[in-house]
Amino acid sequence: MAVLPIKLTKTNRDKLAQVLWVLNWISVVTGIILFSLGIFLKVEINKRQDLMAESQLQSVPNMLIAVGLIACVINFLGGKICYDCVDTNKFLRWKLVMLPYIICTFFFTLSVLAGALMCYSMHGQLEEALTFGLRDAMRYYKDTDTPGRCFLKHTVDQLQIQFQCCGNEGYRDWFQIQWVIGSGKIGKYLMDGVPFSCCNVNSPRPCIQYQITNNSAHFNYDYQTEELNLWMRGCRQALLDYYTNIMHSVGLTVLIIWLFELSVLTGVRYLQTSLENVLRQGDPECESDGWLLENSFVETARSNFNIIKHLGKFNQINISSNGDPNIDKPPTAHYGPDNVPPKPLPMAS
Repeated sequence: MAVLPIKLTKTNRDKLAQVLWVLNWISVVTGIILFSLGIFLKVEINKRQDLMAESQLQSVPNMLIAVGLIACVINFLGGKICYDCVDTNKFLRWKLVMLPYIICTFFFTLSVLAGALMCYSMHGQLEEALTFGLRDAMRYYKDTDTPGRCFLKHTVDQLQIQFQCCGNEGYRDWFQIQWVIGSGKIGKYLMDGVPFSCCNVNSPRPCIQYQITNNSAHFNYDYQTEELNLWMRGCRQALLDYYTNIMHSVGLTVLIIWLFELSVLTGVRYLQTSLENVLRQGDPECESDGWLLENSFVETARSNFNIIKHLGKFNQINISSNGDPNIDKPPTAHYGPDNVPPKPLPMAS
């Protein structure tokens, strides 16, 4: 029994082909959108690549870029096919192409869905990359004369000013590392201070960035009860929130595009099956049935499984025989033109 069958007249088939032609061109635009989203996401990640540890974060924008390019090609071809399907005679040139095209488009829509899910599932990976990346950036904050690290001080300061954050998880992270050039007993110069970029510019009091935990060093000051004029939020959480919002927005857009591509694919499938039934009936003006699957899901899965199983057995026979067609034939002896075996010689007693 067919899955979701519908009846289409000649007029309905022509209108469906015309609508699908327009929708395929719109899908080309959605492919450009996917490509643009991938480029945007890639640029945003590369902006702060120095603050992230090595990870597979680039896999998401790379996939969106690839899917966007493939969408443009597939939907351009789909528009041409649907345009020709208005004429039944032109459909004949695409008859053998449409089913492989639909199968390829189905797997393409799955890749679009995978891209959307990847946008929602990379929170943990992003958090880990930021945690270790910010830790290393803070550690090298003082190395302004070291090649390859001299720019990190500016990068961290810009981050803390722009995102109004301080440290990795909070301002106390700066107490645990040597962020100024100096030396102590064990080679580290630790103090309860933070860089100037941690100062809250909205505070009415001058910034207290050194001896933060020393109440006697400042007038009318108690660091435990008074609200410090520093940014309280850690930069890891600030960046995580920033990138999470971007990922969720991109993921939602990609999910909407997936639903749109799936609807176009469904329409192309109905058009293909209805036109094939027209060819079977031999009357271009007749009413024909269209469906998603000719049999039920279970029967279709069983049929495909049997085809794969038979193909596997066929490949095993070919491998075992090494291409010899006579490998399974019993050997036969040839005894001359009459094919009569000779008489055995008498044994001497």
